[in-house]
Amino acid sequence: MQSAPQFLSSRELEAGLAEVLSSPREIGRLEVIVVRPRSNERCCLTSAHLTPEQGIEGDRWIAEQSAPEIGEPDWRSQVSLMNSRILRQIAGHEDAVALAGDNLIVDFDLSEEFLPAGSKVAIGRDVILEITATPHTGCKKFEARYGAEARAFINNPRGTALHLRGRYGLIIRGGAIAVGDTVCKLRQ
Repeated sequence: MQSAPQFLSSRELEAGLAEVLSSPREIGRLEVIVVRPRSNERCCLTSAHLTPEQGIEGDRWIAEQSAPEIGEPDWRSQVSLMNSRILRQIAGHEDAVALAGDNLIVDFDLSEEFLPAGSKVAIGRDVILEITATPHTGCKKFEARYGAEARAFINNPRGTALHLRGRYGLIIRGGAIAVGDTVCKLRQ
């Protein structure tokens, strides 16, 4: 697995935050689809099929993610989304984007203010996700791939409120998605 060529400082990430904050709220775009067949393995796809029962076809979520207290997959973290603008800044180049391990890289505002837990998001014509309250934070693997300052930046109070590390979603309605599909918040 390739690593990011250089780690950005908090100052550099702060300088790029205005671009992240201008992410679309009305109609966004699905830019990258990533499945993780095995630990530390990533495959970028141009299209994928999602089901409420299995998650994203080809992803290890159903086999490896479990909630120990209930002994079954943790449905609250079935799909992960990350904002493409912050990820591309952190990654430094397109080849390092998939290292984050998030399934759906979107040009869309994922902030708590705009997209609180329980919000529904449509991707393409078929798929509907519900954003969960499960926290998504930068871990040691994220730090190893993108640097300690990137991890601290996305996990600071503002980064957490903006969900710079991303969000988890539950598949409400499955179907096909493809890179370039629209992403929009459904009115409730």
